[in-house]
Amino acid sequence: MTQFTNPALATRYPFAKVGLPAPSFKLKSTKNMETLEEYVSLEDYRGKWLVFFFWPFDFTFVCPTEIIAFSDAYKEFQDLDCEIVGASVDSVFTHKAWTQTSRDQGGIGAVNYPMVSDFSKETAHAYGILDDETGAAHRGLFIIDPEGILRYQVVTDMNVGRSVDETLRILQALQAGGLCPANWRPGQKTLG
Repeated sequence: MTQFTNPALATRYPFAKVGLPAPSFKLKSTKNMETLEEYVSLEDYRGKWLVFFFWPFDFTFVCPTEIIAFSDAYKEFQDLDCEIVGASVDSVFTHKAWTQTSRDQGGIGAVNYPMVSDFSKETAHAYGILDDETGAAHRGLFIIDPEGILRYQVVTDMNVGRSVDETLRILQALQAGGLCPANWRPGQKTLG
């Protein structure tokens, strides 16, 4: 369930909202591929930045391109004191099977960050991205700061993949601590 420090906000904002505490979650993950019993929670990432992103379903077409791209860039995110957690409404068993299927056969291979199962769909609902008609999560991406405050969110159509480079740019802009104009890049001056 969504948890806010000010209970009155929970009534006004039943879903994730930039500038407010990110909805808490505790989900089974692929952190331990042997048991698939290890949970990942938002609280595990306190003190670090977090990119938390959803894709609709495993074993689909656009999703693997994003998951692999974020995995390939994982070190760049870690260098910015940021972790990544990926989520779908599929089970951890499906995630494991997908990682154990070769890329040329529709799999994704090993992934450098945990994938979590939102099988109950409660987290996708709390983040406001659950498609009630299909039961899938839309492509939602959330950047959460070290104090657990949601600082950025973007939701795209299920047919459009997200840009890892843009996610890195946004993360760096948020970390810059100033007013970042359009197309701002690390190393450029902020507006204040």
